[in-house]
Amino acid sequence: MLAHLLAVETAAQEGKKTVLVMLVVGLIFVGVIALGTLTDWLRHRR
Repeated sequence: MLAHLLAVETAAQEGKKTVLVMLVVGLIFVGVIALGTLTDWLRHRR
């Protein structure tokens, strides 16, 4: 446990983690926009 807390990540590892988090956040935004568009389209169809 202590070794894990003291482990220092390299810049490449930290950058990779940051890029992955940004991709996940982007996918969440796209999902919310798609869901809103879909509900508007379904409401309009009725």
